Amino acid sequence: MQVGLMAPQGWKGEFDGWAAADAWARTIDLAEQAEELGFESLWVFDHFHTVPTPTDEITFESFATLAALAMATRRVRIGHMVVCTGFRNPALTAKMSSTIDVISGGRFELGIGAGWKEEEWLAYGYGFPSLAERMDVLGDHLAVISEMFAPGRATYEGRHAHVRGAINVPKGIQQPRIPIIVGGNGRNRTAGYAIRYADELNLVFLGADDVAGRMRDVRARCEEEGRDPATLRFSLYARDEGMRDAGQERVDLLGRFAEIGLDRIVCFPTRWSPTREAQAAFADDCRAAGIELERQPLAVTAG
Repeated sequence: MQVGLMAPQGWKGEFDGWAAADAWARTIDLAEQAEELGFESLWVFDHFHTVPTPTDEITFESFATLAALAMATRRVRIGHMVVCTGFRNPALTAKMSSTIDVISGGRFELGIGAGWKEEEWLAYGYGFPSLAERMDVLGDHLAVISEMFAPGRATYEGRHAHVRGAINVPKGIQQPRIPIIVGGNGRNRTAGYAIRYADELNLVFLGADDVAGRMRDVRARCEEEGRDPATLRFSLYARDEGMRDAGQERVDLLGRFAEIGLDRIVCFPTRWSPTREAQAAFADDCRAAGIELERQPLAVTAG
């Protein structure tokens, strides 16, 4: 099982009361340390206001943050948990993704979902469509993005989005395309979109037994719909509270997720303490759970 980390960006209050420059310096420092410790990936949220209560505190924007993280790191995969597709034109999302993939040397993955945080939508002038409509929009957006990532010019006509001969050059570095991750726990439409469009289904806050059951269900549906189940990965953004405290309970929880065959777990151990010590302790617990991290010595530049 691969292990990814959320990069602190303020959304969950980890930078409340900080000066912006100091917070940003800490984000970069922890990203560099995460790579040194051997974590597989770094992720950011796509939000504008703090949670659970909107406050006048730091929340760094996601695409700009990832572009900077791409330059500050060399090995880790980077992406969103997950893009709120309604915040951006999908062709623009594809264009931004393709550019970040080049910046990162082919390390970007596009995690994407329908969005849910109503007060952000309203505050930023997006309105707030019904869940059914937001899911309809997600389907059209995934179709547009898939066309934008595919060879040639992109054309798609949908109810909520279209492209007509759109040029996306460069399309990124990865072949055959930038990986797409569909995020959400929906058993019907979310899972269906993942089967149709994605390389990975990202679940949220579920326990190990629930995740194992979802994996079985989605794999069976893949077979019914003519997709090789082995081509769809599964990941989980783990509940923060379960990953808060170092020690045997956290070790056992990580081990259980690895045991069920989850491909990737993403955790936020620095939510309450954005420090090197908290991140290093989480790495220790991953290893104690039998999870092999990708620790490599950093190159030394001759002086």
